[in-house]
Amino acid sequence: MLAVKTVPLASCRARVLAAIVSLVSLAGGVSCRRSQPTGREVWAEVDGVSIYRDEAERVYRSRMSSEAVTASPEEALSFKLNILNELINNQILVAHASHARITASEAEVDNKIAELQSPYSSEEFQKKVQAQGLDMNELRRQVRNNLIITRLINKEILSNLVVSDAEISRYYERNKASFNVPETQYHLGQILVTPTANPEVRNLKNDDAKSQLAADQKIQALYQRLRSGEDFAKVAQEYSEDPRTAAGGGDMGFIPASAITSNPQLREIVPALKVNQISGIIRAGNEFHILKLLGREEAGQRSLSDLQVQSTIRQSLRNEKEQLLKAAYIEVLRNRAKVVNYLAEEIIKTHGEVQNPPAPAGQ
Repeated sequence: MLAVKTVPLASCRARVLAAIVSLVSLAGGVSCRRSQPTGREVWAEVDGVSIYRDEAERVYRSRMSSEAVTASPEEALSFKLNILNELINNQILVAHASHARITASEAEVDNKIAELQSPYSSEEFQKKVQAQGLDMNELRRQVRNNLIITRLINKEILSNLVVSDAEISRYYERNKASFNVPETQYHLGQILVTPTANPEVRNLKNDDAKSQLAADQKIQALYQRLRSGEDFAKVAQEYSEDPRTAAGGGDMGFIPASAITSNPQLREIVPALKVNQISGIIRAGNEFHILKLLGREEAGQRSLSDLQVQSTIRQSLRNEKEQLLKAAYIEVLRNRAKVVNYLAEEIIKTHGEVQNPPAPAGQ
Protein backbone atom coordinates (compact mmCIF):
# COMPACT_ATOMS: atom_id res chain seq x y z
CA MET A 1 0.00 0.00 0.00
CA LEU A 2 1.31 3.46 -0.81
CA ALA A 3 2.13 5.03 2.55
CA VAL A 4 0.41 8.42 2.55
CA LYS A 5 -1.71 10.10 5.20
CA THR A 6 -5.14 11.08 3.93
CA VAL A 7 -7.17 14.09 5.02
CA PRO A 8 -10.91 13.51 4.37
CA LEU A 9 -12.83 16.06 2.28
CA ALA A 10 -15.19 18.06 4.50
CA SER A 11 -17.50 18.74 1.59
CA CYS A 12 -17.54 15.22 0.21
CA ARG A 13 -20.87 13.37 0.43
CA ALA A 14 -19.92 9.81 1.08
CA ARG A 15 -22.50 7.22 0.11
CA VAL A 16 -22.64 4.87 2.99
CA LEU A 17 -24.48 1.59 2.54
CA ALA A 18 -26.03 -0.22 5.52
CA ALA A 19 -23.30 -2.21 7.32
CA ILE A 20 -24.15 -5.82 8.19
CA VAL A 21 -22.02 -7.11 11.06
CA SER A 22 -21.77 -10.37 12.97
CA LEU A 23 -23.84 -11.07 16.07
CA VAL A 24 -22.28 -10.65 19.52
CA SER A 25 -23.44 -12.50 22.63
CA LEU A 26 -25.44 -10.32 25.02
CA ALA A 27 -25.65 -10.23 28.78
CA GLY A 28 -29.05 -10.56 30.39
CA GLY A 29 -31.37 -7.56 30.05
CA VAL A 30 -34.51 -6.14 31.55
CA SER A 31 -37.73 -8.06 30.99
CA CYS A 32 -40.67 -5.76 30.42
CA ARG A 33 -43.12 -8.63 30.92
CA ARG A 34 -45.62 -7.23 28.40
CA SER A 35 -45.86 -9.68 25.50
CA GLN A 36 -47.98 -10.47 22.48
CA PRO A 37 -49.71 -13.79 21.76
CA THR A 38 -46.75 -14.52 19.45
CA GLY A 39 -44.48 -14.51 22.49
CA ARG A 40 -42.54 -11.44 21.32
CA GLU A 41 -41.87 -9.06 24.15
CA VAL A 42 -43.12 -5.49 23.66
CA TRP A 43 -40.74 -2.73 24.75
CA ALA A 44 -42.79 0.24 23.52
CA GLU A 45 -46.02 1.21 21.78
CA VAL A 46 -46.67 4.12 19.44
CA ASP A 47 -50.35 4.85 18.88
CA GLY A 48 -51.05 1.16 19.53
CA VAL A 49 -48.28 -0.13 17.23
CA SER A 50 -45.86 -2.42 19.08
CA ILE A 51 -42.07 -2.11 19.03
CA TYR A 52 -40.54 -5.39 20.12
CA ARG A 53 -37.56 -6.19 22.26
CA ASP A 54 -35.97 -8.36 19.57
CA GLU A 55 -35.97 -5.37 17.17
CA ALA A 56 -34.06 -3.20 19.62
CA GLU A 57 -31.72 -6.04 20.60
CA ARG A 58 -30.92 -6.70 16.95
CA VAL A 59 -29.92 -3.07 16.38
CA TYR A 60 -27.93 -3.13 19.61
CA ARG A 61 -25.95 -6.18 18.51
CA SER A 62 -25.23 -4.66 15.10
CA ARG A 63 -23.80 -1.51 16.69
CA MET A 64 -21.71 -3.13 19.38
CA SER A 65 -17.99 -2.50 19.08
CA SER A 66 -15.34 -4.75 20.59
CA GLU A 67 -15.12 -2.32 23.51
CA ALA A 68 -18.86 -2.60 24.16
CA VAL A 69 -18.52 -6.29 25.03
CA THR A 70 -17.25 -5.21 28.46
CA ALA A 71 -19.98 -2.62 28.99
CA SER A 72 -21.68 -2.66 32.38
CA PRO A 73 -25.37 -3.67 32.56
CA GLU A 74 -26.26 -0.03 33.14
CA GLU A 75 -24.28 1.11 30.08
CA ALA A 76 -25.89 -1.60 27.94
CA LEU A 77 -29.38 -0.62 29.09
CA SER A 78 -28.69 3.06 28.45
CA PHE A 79 -27.60 2.21 24.91
CA LYS A 80 -30.68 0.05 24.35
CA LEU A 81 -32.93 2.81 25.69
CA ASN A 82 -31.43 5.21 23.12
CA ILE A 83 -31.95 2.67 20.34
CA LEU A 84 -35.55 2.15 21.43
CA ASN A 85 -36.13 5.90 21.22
CA GLU A 86 -34.78 5.84 17.65
CA LEU A 87 -37.23 3.05 16.77
CA ILE A 88 -40.06 5.01 18.39
CA ASN A 89 -39.14 8.09 16.35
CA ASN A 90 -38.95 6.04 13.16
CA GLN A 91 -42.41 4.58 13.76
CA ILE A 92 -43.79 8.09 14.34
CA LEU A 93 -42.20 9.28 11.08
CA VAL A 94 -43.47 6.30 9.09
CA ALA A 95 -47.00 6.80 10.44
CA HIS A 96 -46.90 10.52 9.60
CA ALA A 97 -45.61 9.73 6.10
CA SER A 98 -48.57 7.38 5.63
CA HIS A 99 -50.99 10.17 6.54
CA ALA A 100 -49.16 12.42 4.06
CA ARG A 101 -49.52 9.68 1.37
CA ILE A 102 -45.77 9.25 1.04
CA THR A 103 -44.85 5.75 -0.12
CA ALA A 104 -42.05 3.73 -1.69
CA SER A 105 -42.75 1.44 -4.62
CA GLU A 106 -41.74 -2.20 -4.86
CA ALA A 107 -39.36 -1.26 -7.67
CA GLU A 108 -37.62 1.30 -5.46
CA VAL A 109 -37.24 -1.27 -2.69
CA ASP A 110 -35.87 -3.77 -5.24
CA ASN A 111 -33.33 -1.23 -6.48
CA LYS A 112 -32.12 -0.40 -2.97
CA ILE A 113 -31.75 -4.05 -2.02
CA ALA A 114 -29.85 -4.67 -5.26
CA GLU A 115 -27.53 -1.80 -4.29
CA LEU A 116 -26.94 -3.35 -0.86
CA GLN A 117 -26.33 -6.76 -2.40
CA SER A 118 -24.03 -5.61 -5.21
CA PRO A 119 -20.68 -6.22 -3.44
CA TYR A 120 -21.69 -9.78 -2.52
CA SER A 121 -22.73 -12.98 -4.19
CA SER A 122 -26.35 -14.01 -3.63
CA GLU A 123 -25.29 -16.68 -1.15
CA GLU A 124 -23.02 -14.31 0.78
CA PHE A 125 -25.75 -11.70 1.00
CA GLN A 126 -28.26 -14.23 2.32
CA LYS A 127 -25.80 -15.24 5.03
CA LYS A 128 -25.21 -11.60 6.00
CA VAL A 129 -28.94 -10.99 6.25
CA GLN A 130 -29.48 -14.15 8.31
CA ALA A 131 -26.57 -13.24 10.60
CA GLN A 132 -28.53 -10.12 11.46
CA GLY A 133 -31.50 -12.22 12.50
CA LEU A 134 -33.47 -11.00 9.48
CA ASP A 135 -35.31 -12.63 6.64
CA MET A 136 -35.90 -10.97 3.27
CA ASN A 137 -39.40 -9.83 4.20
CA GLU A 138 -38.12 -7.98 7.27
CA LEU A 139 -35.22 -6.54 5.26
CA ARG A 140 -37.67 -5.26 2.66
CA ARG A 141 -39.80 -3.69 5.41
CA GLN A 142 -36.78 -1.90 6.87
CA VAL A 143 -35.58 -0.70 3.46
CA ARG A 144 -39.08 0.54 2.58
CA ASN A 145 -39.36 2.45 5.87
CA ASN A 146 -35.94 4.05 5.35
CA LEU A 147 -36.93 5.19 1.86
CA ILE A 148 -40.22 6.59 3.17
CA ILE A 149 -38.57 8.45 6.06
CA THR A 150 -35.95 9.93 3.73
CA ARG A 151 -38.68 11.09 1.35
CA LEU A 152 -40.67 12.61 4.23
CA ILE A 153 -37.64 14.52 5.57
CA ASN A 154 -36.81 15.76 2.07
CA LYS A 155 -40.36 17.03 1.58
CA GLU A 156 -41.01 18.52 5.01
CA ILE A 157 -37.55 19.88 5.86
CA LEU A 158 -34.90 19.86 3.16
CA SER A 159 -37.10 21.30 0.42
CA ASN A 160 -37.69 24.39 2.57
CA LEU A 161 -34.14 24.74 3.90
CA VAL A 162 -32.38 27.93 2.72
CA VAL A 163 -28.84 29.16 3.38
CA SER A 164 -28.37 32.85 2.61
CA ASP A 165 -25.23 34.61 1.36
CA ALA A 166 -25.21 36.63 4.59
CA GLU A 167 -25.09 33.41 6.64
CA ILE A 168 -22.20 32.14 4.53
CA SER A 169 -20.31 35.40 5.04
CA ARG A 170 -20.81 35.31 8.82
CA TYR A 171 -19.70 31.68 8.97
CA TYR A 172 -16.55 32.52 7.01
CA GLU A 173 -15.64 35.37 9.35
CA ARG A 174 -16.15 33.17 12.42
CA ASN A 175 -14.07 30.34 10.95
CA LYS A 176 -11.58 32.23 8.80
CA ALA A 177 -8.56 30.46 10.26
CA SER A 178 -9.91 27.08 9.15
CA PHE A 179 -9.69 28.24 5.50
CA ASN A 180 -5.97 28.93 5.76
CA VAL A 181 -4.28 26.02 3.98
CA PRO A 182 -0.80 25.51 5.55
CA GLU A 183 0.59 23.52 2.63
CA THR A 184 -0.42 22.41 -0.83
CA GLN A 185 -2.78 19.43 -0.77
CA TYR A 186 -3.49 16.94 -3.53
CA HIS A 187 -6.94 15.38 -3.91
CA LEU A 188 -6.21 11.88 -5.17
CA GLY A 189 -8.10 8.84 -6.34
CA GLN A 190 -6.52 5.43 -6.69
CA ILE A 191 -7.08 2.00 -8.17
CA LEU A 192 -5.25 -0.76 -6.31
CA VAL A 193 -4.52 -4.30 -7.49
CA THR A 194 -2.71 -6.88 -5.34
CA PRO A 195 -1.58 -10.45 -6.04
CA THR A 196 -3.10 -11.80 -2.80
CA ALA A 197 -6.75 -12.69 -2.22
CA ASN A 198 -8.34 -10.52 0.46
CA PRO A 199 -11.80 -11.37 1.90
CA GLU A 200 -12.35 -7.67 2.68
CA VAL A 201 -12.24 -6.73 -1.01
CA ARG A 202 -15.81 -5.82 -2.04
CA ASN A 203 -15.71 -4.13 -5.43
CA LEU A 204 -18.85 -4.24 -7.55
CA LYS A 205 -17.52 -7.00 -9.81
CA ASN A 206 -16.30 -9.09 -6.85
CA ASP A 207 -12.99 -9.20 -8.73
CA ASP A 208 -9.79 -9.99 -6.80
CA ALA A 209 -6.48 -11.01 -8.37
CA LYS A 210 -4.93 -14.03 -6.67
CA SER A 211 -1.45 -14.24 -8.19
CA GLN A 212 1.30 -11.93 -9.34
CA LEU A 213 0.60 -12.77 -12.98
CA ALA A 214 -3.13 -12.17 -12.55
CA ALA A 215 -2.46 -8.85 -10.80
CA ASP A 216 -0.09 -7.71 -13.57
CA GLN A 217 -2.59 -8.64 -16.30
CA LYS A 218 -5.46 -6.99 -14.43
CA ILE A 219 -3.72 -3.64 -13.84
CA GLN A 220 -2.60 -3.52 -17.48
CA ALA A 221 -6.18 -4.14 -18.65
CA LEU A 222 -7.59 -1.48 -16.29
CA TYR A 223 -4.97 1.04 -17.41
CA GLN A 224 -5.92 0.52 -21.06
CA ARG A 225 -9.60 1.01 -20.22
CA LEU A 226 -8.81 4.30 -18.50
CA ARG A 227 -6.65 5.38 -21.43
CA SER A 228 -9.57 4.68 -23.76
CA GLY A 229 -11.76 7.09 -21.77
CA GLU A 230 -13.62 4.96 -19.23
CA ASP A 231 -14.65 6.75 -16.04
CA PHE A 232 -12.02 6.40 -13.30
CA ALA A 233 -14.51 6.28 -10.41
CA LYS A 234 -16.60 3.61 -12.13
CA VAL A 235 -13.57 1.43 -12.85
CA ALA A 236 -12.40 1.86 -9.24
CA GLN A 237 -15.80 0.87 -7.86
CA GLU A 238 -15.93 -2.20 -10.07
CA TYR A 239 -12.33 -3.46 -9.84
CA SER A 240 -10.15 -1.71 -7.24
CA GLU A 241 -8.96 -3.99 -4.45
CA ASP A 242 -8.65 -1.30 -1.76
CA PRO A 243 -11.43 -2.03 0.79
CA ARG A 244 -11.25 1.55 2.12
CA THR A 245 -11.70 3.46 -1.13
CA ALA A 246 -13.26 1.20 -3.80
CA ALA A 247 -16.88 1.94 -2.80
CA GLY A 248 -16.20 5.68 -3.09
CA GLY A 249 -14.76 5.44 -6.58
CA GLY A 250 -11.18 5.29 -5.29
CA ASP A 251 -11.38 8.69 -3.55
CA MET A 252 -8.51 9.00 -1.05
CA GLY A 253 -9.33 12.54 0.03
CA PHE A 254 -6.72 15.30 0.25
CA ILE A 255 -3.07 14.34 0.78
CA PRO A 256 -0.73 17.04 2.17
CA ALA A 257 2.36 17.83 0.12
CA SER A 258 4.62 16.77 3.00
CA ALA A 259 3.22 13.23 2.77
CA ILE A 260 3.73 13.22 -0.99
CA THR A 261 7.34 14.43 -0.88
CA SER A 262 8.23 11.93 1.86
CA ASN A 263 7.29 9.07 -0.47
CA PRO A 264 10.02 8.45 -3.08
CA GLN A 265 7.55 6.94 -5.54
CA LEU A 266 5.15 9.88 -5.40
CA ARG A 267 7.30 12.98 -4.98
CA GLU A 268 7.84 13.36 -8.74
CA ILE A 269 4.70 11.68 -10.08
CA VAL A 270 1.94 13.51 -8.20
CA PRO A 271 3.15 17.16 -8.49
CA ALA A 272 3.57 16.64 -12.23
CA LEU A 273 -0.04 15.55 -12.74
CA LYS A 274 -2.63 17.98 -14.02
CA VAL A 275 -6.11 17.99 -12.52
CA ASN A 276 -8.15 15.02 -13.93
CA GLN A 277 -5.01 13.38 -15.30
CA ILE A 278 -4.15 9.76 -14.43
CA SER A 279 -0.69 8.47 -13.61
CA GLY A 280 0.97 5.51 -15.21
CA ILE A 281 1.05 2.17 -13.41
CA ILE A 282 2.93 2.53 -10.13
CA ARG A 283 4.45 -0.58 -8.58
CA ALA A 284 4.92 -0.57 -4.80
CA GLY A 285 6.38 -3.89 -3.66
CA ASN A 286 4.12 -6.51 -5.22
CA GLU A 287 1.13 -4.14 -5.47
CA PHE A 288 0.03 -1.98 -8.39
CA HIS A 289 -1.55 1.49 -8.26
CA ILE A 290 -3.03 3.93 -10.73
CA LEU A 291 -3.59 7.44 -9.38
CA LYS A 292 -5.80 10.27 -10.58
CA LEU A 293 -5.39 13.89 -9.52
CA LEU A 294 -8.94 14.99 -8.71
CA GLY A 295 -7.97 18.44 -7.49
CA ARG A 296 -5.28 20.58 -5.91
CA GLU A 297 -5.40 23.16 -3.13
CA GLU A 298 -2.53 25.61 -3.00
CA ALA A 299 -1.18 26.83 0.33
CA GLY A 300 -2.47 30.15 1.72
CA GLN A 301 -5.61 31.87 2.93
CA ARG A 302 -8.62 30.96 0.83
CA SER A 303 -10.98 33.85 0.29
CA LEU A 304 -14.75 33.95 0.50
CA SER A 305 -14.88 34.58 -3.25
CA ASP A 306 -13.58 31.02 -3.79
CA LEU A 307 -16.58 29.00 -5.02
CA GLN A 308 -15.34 25.85 -3.32
CA VAL A 309 -15.15 27.72 0.00
CA GLN A 310 -18.71 28.92 -0.49
CA SER A 311 -19.86 25.39 -1.35
CA THR A 312 -18.16 23.91 1.72
CA ILE A 313 -19.70 26.53 4.02
CA ARG A 314 -23.13 26.17 2.44
CA GLN A 315 -23.07 22.40 2.98
CA SER A 316 -21.89 22.78 6.59
CA LEU A 317 -24.70 25.23 7.34
CA ARG A 318 -27.26 23.01 5.61
CA ASN A 319 -26.12 20.05 7.72
CA GLU A 320 -26.39 22.09 10.93
CA LYS A 321 -29.86 23.36 10.05
CA GLU A 322 -30.99 19.92 8.92
CA GLN A 323 -30.00 18.31 12.23
CA LEU A 324 -31.69 21.05 14.25
CA LEU A 325 -34.91 21.04 12.20
CA LYS A 326 -35.12 17.24 12.12
CA ALA A 327 -34.80 17.06 15.90
CA ALA A 328 -37.48 19.74 16.37
CA TYR A 329 -39.75 18.17 13.72
CA ILE A 330 -39.61 14.76 15.39
CA GLU A 331 -40.35 16.30 18.79
CA VAL A 332 -43.42 18.08 17.41
CA LEU A 333 -44.72 14.83 15.89
CA ARG A 334 -43.92 12.98 19.09
CA ASN A 335 -45.99 15.46 21.09
CA ARG A 336 -49.02 14.43 19.01
CA ALA A 337 -48.44 10.68 19.38
CA LYS A 338 -49.31 8.39 22.25
CA VAL A 339 -46.04 6.77 23.25
CA VAL A 340 -45.62 4.18 26.01
CA ASN A 341 -42.04 3.12 26.78
CA TYR A 342 -42.28 -0.11 28.79
CA LEU A 343 -38.50 -0.53 28.92
CA ALA A 344 -38.08 2.85 30.62
CA GLU A 345 -40.83 1.98 33.10
CA GLU A 346 -39.24 -1.37 33.92
CA ILE A 347 -35.79 0.17 34.38
CA ILE A 348 -37.24 2.51 37.01
CA LYS A 349 -38.90 -0.42 38.81
CA THR A 350 -35.83 -2.65 38.62
CA HIS A 351 -33.29 -0.04 39.69
CA GLY A 352 -35.37 1.72 42.34
CA GLU A 353 -38.12 4.30 42.21
CA VAL A 354 -37.14 7.88 41.45
CA GLN A 355 -37.41 9.80 44.74
CA ASN A 356 -39.11 13.17 45.03
CA PRO A 357 -36.46 15.90 45.37
CA PRO A 358 -36.28 17.64 48.76
CA ALA A 359 -38.21 20.90 49.12
CA PRO A 360 -36.15 24.09 48.93
CA ALA A 361 -35.00 25.49 52.28
CA GLY A 362 -37.59 27.67 54.03
CA GLN A 363 -40.61 25.83 52.62
